[in-house]
Amino acid sequence: MKWIRLFQVLRPLPPHARLVAGWLSFVLPVLVWCIVSYVPFVWHPQVRITNPGSVEFLQPGMRMNYAAFESEVEDAQRENRAPPQGDLANPIYLPAPHEVAIALYESFREPPLAQNGQWLHQSLWHSIQIIFWGFVISSIIGVPLGVLCGTYAIFSRINEPFVEFFRYLPAPAFGALAVAILGIYDGPKITIIVIGTLFQQVLIIANTTRKLDVALVEAALTLGTRNTKLLFRVVVPGILPDLYRDQRILLGWAWTYLIVAELIGTMSGITWFITQQARYQHFANVYAAIIIIGIIGLGTDMVLALAGRRLFPWDRSLVKTA
Repeated sequence: MKWIRLFQVLRPLPPHARLVAGWLSFVLPVLVWCIVSYVPFVWHPQVRITNPGSVEFLQPGMRMNYAAFESEVEDAQRENRAPPQGDLANPIYLPAPHEVAIALYESFREPPLAQNGQWLHQSLWHSIQIIFWGFVISSIIGVPLGVLCGTYAIFSRINEPFVEFFRYLPAPAFGALAVAILGIYDGPKITIIVIGTLFQQVLIIANTTRKLDVALVEAALTLGTRNTKLLFRVVVPGILPDLYRDQRILLGWAWTYLIVAELIGTMSGITWFITQQARYQHFANVYAAIIIIGIIGLGTDMVLALAGRRLFPWDRSLVKTA
């Protein structure tokens, strides 16, 4: 049977199956979300009031637990009063997909609720700048150091034991120190991104460098290549495709530190937007902002993957991950 071929060990998927499976990875979670949101008997623990009846404390649109609603209905019927009416609903923190879609659209066209608030696109742009500078600074330090540690044993021995120790220290723990030194604005936030990615970057790139085919180095030595020429003409070109892929993965790690980083000092960026919307219980806007982060992250990675296929057409691993 054809479908059995899809489960062969270490065999790539056919192009059509690969495309369908990629779409299913997004469609299936959304389908589950729709079922939970729109099918009443799946999971709807609350009731949204449509008619409060004779119960004074109830208001149209108010949500209450199903058991409490049933109790009010029984009390009203026992006392010959008008019972409340309502529809089964999920808690307010779990909006339906269409509510999130509407919130996503309105977030770009409705002004902020707070007088000094930021639009969603302004918050996103601020966060993207923090990610950019944090990752650039981390890469300026981490990439050369990682290559040197992977190439020369002396650099590895001097640097990696301390880097191994430091990478276990949680980056947010340096928040108060960063604020004291750099102030309350963007400096501490960029610092947290740097601390969170730099030390992992050094170790990953050093390990990638050590995986370079030894035959390439031996051939270069046989041809008389020495010292820095060996590093810049053999080692660095030899690891570029893998180094590029490592940077794509590490950029994703930088995004994971963003929310924590933006809580340090003055709140800003997408974190400030999410916090403000949650404070007003506009959870559809919270989901919309989270989805936007995912879209930007995935979109960036897809663009980088396509660029990698152009830059390194000989590397089959980059083609598979694109």
